[in-house]
Amino acid sequence: MNNRKWGLDLLIIFAGVLLDQWTKHLAVVYLKGQEAVSLIPGVLELKYLENRGAAFGILQGGKVIFLIITPIVLLFAAYVMLRMPNGGKYRVLHILLDCIAVGAVGNLIDRIRLDYVVDFVYIRLIDFPIFNVADMFVSIATVAGAVLLLFGRSYRDEDFSFLSFRKKASGETQEVSGRDKEETGEGEEGQEDQENG
Repeated sequence: MNNRKWGLDLLIIFAGVLLDQWTKHLAVVYLKGQEAVSLIPGVLELKYLENRGAAFGILQGGKVIFLIITPIVLLFAAYVMLRMPNGGKYRVLHILLDCIAVGAVGNLIDRIRLDYVVDFVYIRLIDFPIFNVADMFVSIATVAGAVLLLFGRSYRDEDFSFLSFRKKASGETQEVSGRDKEETGEGEEGQEDQENG
């Protein structure tokens, strides 16, 4: 990956984390200890919640688990982005991975700094668990990526060969064995020379 593209990924992640932390700061200042603010009556509210679990309130009290899993997810995302080609159809995948990284980093900051995650968006219409901007980044990117990879026609298995260790190793083996044949005269020309000699 060239520096320009890596810089773009970092810019997107930084901007997303900044947006997430800013909205959480606003939630603490204006919503903590207050009644829920109705944006669309009966449908959408802003409601402060201190979440000690994962996204949407699952796995309450599992801070240690998330402190272990989140860096692993971030390292895997970084590894994929570093190996992934630039431009073309890969640009969308870069952005989706950036969004997942935004969500992971945003909530990780809260867990380290506060020991909980600040949530504040509540869809009352379907009584959906309260969530935040970081959760939105992860959820939208994951769903969009799944739809794109499972139902889209742009990507094939070979488009992800950059992640495979096996193909690269076998390619190198074939190249080395080809060179060995040339050096030892075991190719077709070498066989002809041996027959004539």
